[in-house]
Amino acid sequence: MFVDRVHIEVAAGNGGRGSSSFRREKYVPRGGPDGGDGGHGGSVILCAQAGVDSLAALSHRRQWRAEHGQSGGPCNCQGRAAQDIVLLVPPGTMVIDESTRLVLKDLATPGESIIAAQGGAGGKGNVHFKTSTNRAPRETTPGEKGAVRRLLLELKVIADVGLVGKPNAGKSTLLSRLSRARPEIADYAFTTKTPMLGIVSVSHDRSFVLADLPGLIEGAHAGVGLGHEFLRHVERAGLIVHVVEPQPVDGSDPLANYRSIRDELVRYDEGLGKRPEIVVVSKSELPDAMDVQEILAQEIGRDVIAVSAVTGQGLNTLLARIVTELDRQKSI
Repeated sequence: MFVDRVHIEVAAGNGGRGSSSFRREKYVPRGGPDGGDGGHGGSVILCAQAGVDSLAALSHRRQWRAEHGQSGGPCNCQGRAAQDIVLLVPPGTMVIDESTRLVLKDLATPGESIIAAQGGAGGKGNVHFKTSTNRAPRETTPGEKGAVRRLLLELKVIADVGLVGKPNAGKSTLLSRLSRARPEIADYAFTTKTPMLGIVSVSHDRSFVLADLPGLIEGAHAGVGLGHEFLRHVERAGLIVHVVEPQPVDGSDPLANYRSIRDELVRYDEGLGKRPEIVVVSKSELPDAMDVQEILAQEIGRDVIAVSAVTGQGLNTLLARIVTELDRQKSI
């Protein structure tokens, strides 16, 4: 199950109380205070790890609580510190404080982590309060309270290339031909409801991540349809491959569909409108595909690639164009 948004509460452990104790040993009069400090409470840590591709593991449990530190003991014995809780999340996870709506951390790369809730420090034992005038102190301090936070974890898929287009434009079929991914493919709209990732191998030492993103409809920037579910994920893609269907099943105009999606991208985030884009006409085996390719090329003022997942036409050309654009981005 793919889960890209979860609400959780994280609570760190409290620090242990400091001990009030005095040394009592035969032949050692006036041993003095020897109360140990309390142990630190456990923290809750979020860590991005490669291979984790969903927040599903965190969706079944709303509260994550670390243990409290133990109290100090006599003979200057410090209380046991509690273990930290480490929650593994996919790279690309945004950690947001629900109360302030501030982004605490963008765990964009594997290995990045954040202490979501800091464990409380242990209290001080009475040995810390001994002075020249107070040789038998009984003062101690309690451990500090652990932090408690309500968090929103929001995953934005990280991919080198993102496939965008109207529902049923042929994105999933294209992904299945270029990679080993096996998305759901059917003759109805919105077969893709969550992002699908595939690794496209160009050579024995070269590959890139291709994402099939949920279909977009008019008004998506305002949350209509899959709306923000789609647009949140396309933000991460460094290169956009815009797939246009030449003969939409709903009878709509392919050129109008292209403009509509471009408009939604820009209205959601102006930066998406400036993102490098390769325009592709899918299903080139259909009669009107070449006409749509020519009209689109005139509209945008650059080449449009016609591909067919059925016959394989144009797939190598598309791969070469993607690799060239990715290399250009790396050189900047």
